[in-house]
Amino acid sequence: MTSDGASSRAGPPRAAKIVFLGAGSTVFAKNLLGDILLEPALSTSRICLYDIDPERLRVSEVVANRIVQTLGVSATVEATTDLGRALDGASYAINMIQVGGYKPCTVTDFDIPNRYGLRQTIGDTLGVGGIMRALRTIPVLLQMTGEMERRCPDVLHLNYVNPMAMNCRALAEASRIRTVGLCHSVQGTAAELARAINVPMNEIDYLCAGINHVAFYLRFSRRGEDLYPLIRRVVAEGRVPAHDRVRYDVLSRLGYFVTESSEHFAEYVPWYIKRARPELIQRFAIPLDEYPRRCESQIADWTGLATTLQDPSHPLQVVRSNEYGAQIINARETGRPVVIYGNVPNDGLIDNLPADACVEVPCLIDGTGLHPVKIGRLPTQLAAVMQTNINVQALTVEAALTGKREAIYHAAMLDPHTAAELDLDQIKHLVDDMLHAHRPWLPDALFA
Repeated sequence: MTSDGASSRAGPPRAAKIVFLGAGSTVFAKNLLGDILLEPALSTSRICLYDIDPERLRVSEVVANRIVQTLGVSATVEATTDLGRALDGASYAINMIQVGGYKPCTVTDFDIPNRYGLRQTIGDTLGVGGIMRALRTIPVLLQMTGEMERRCPDVLHLNYVNPMAMNCRALAEASRIRTVGLCHSVQGTAAELARAINVPMNEIDYLCAGINHVAFYLRFSRRGEDLYPLIRRVVAEGRVPAHDRVRYDVLSRLGYFVTESSEHFAEYVPWYIKRARPELIQRFAIPLDEYPRRCESQIADWTGLATTLQDPSHPLQVVRSNEYGAQIINARETGRPVVIYGNVPNDGLIDNLPADACVEVPCLIDGTGLHPVKIGRLPTQLAAVMQTNINVQALTVEAALTGKREAIYHAAMLDPHTAAELDLDQIKHLVDDMLHAHRPWLPDALFA
């Protein structure tokens, strides 16, 4: 994909319609909306909030109007539980849905594998948790993009929904809607590394490529000076943070630093989480069942947070985040180019990964569209690690698009962490148990 086919913008700023899908994710929606309305060219935007939960949607609408008032802009805000109404005439659709929610689906993603001795940390990208999340999410995304094809066929779909690579691959194969997948791991980790080596972020130049959550910094430099020696010095001087021991260990083994956090990356490979090796888990400080704990904490804090965000007597802070969404929309609307990292079909961008894989690469955004940057060949060892994840992604998407249940077994069999812990009979029984528990959220074709 080299362009979205749109022409360069000219003349006064228009009031673009920007739709938030899953706007009941109030805090994330607040941050993205703040980013958008802090851009002068987007200050007159028509914001439409959509969610299936009326109460969460109501809270988000109140918060959105408070942002408009705080910034003193002329944007308009509407909220609806009607997907068709939300998408009518949309220029941009920002997707942040979670199908099945924390309870019961995410709880199930952890509880059933735990019975088999298969432990996870986040479970939203790969592994049996990521597979099940994809199987229940992809049909909903396709329903949404189908509605986009009817009501706003030229929309640019900005997907923040995990599992990122599986979702975007499925959309590329089964939808005509232009989609770019967005994550904050590339820019977030770059900022973490800048702090670790005490170099100002605005002086750093980097090139990163791979697949979502398994992308590596191929270059990390300042005015032509390679900064990797400073990153390796963090290890040599014993300054590796306890929560980041996995990534620095991967650096020492593979030669490059990976973008996603240690807690995530630990469950994408077979090396770090082993129930028979508790000392290994302790050595690398791996936070097993981290995502459920995080969700429980957020749920416990929600009532107080919602009250605070809606309270007109409580000052509302609107500051820029490091998300790419507003930068993309601003570049498209003004023609002022920006480079972001996006998840797009490979299509020759990375030579030693499959052409139909979803890859994460730099993308130039301007008034004519989205232009991914060709990377060429990755170091062989990095491509090999990515391929183990791409295998799982490809089989899961095949299952989601065809209803082929056998592909789910194959995906779980080839998942690096699952295969390192369970035998083939256990994997089959685990998948059957997971499918049975998730049946209300899965297509009937998987049970035919």
